[in-house]
Amino acid sequence: MTELEDTWWYCIKHHAVEHYGGCRAADRLGPYDTREEAQHALERVSERNEAWDEDPRWNDDEDDKDR
Repeated sequence: MTELEDTWWYCIKHHAVEHYGGCRAADRLGPYDTREEAQHALERVSERNEAWDEDPRWNDDEDDKDR
């Protein structure tokens, strides 16, 4: 078994947790070490997006106002 075959993924197309041999990579988030981590993939995405939105290093809205 390869290292990836023991991982879990979250399919954004089917809204389901999948093992290694699931849908194509473009439709999945991961890899995750456990099924439970994969089940919470969208929560992690939301948390990261919120953090990036609040991070001044990534927030260039002020620059857009000057144009």
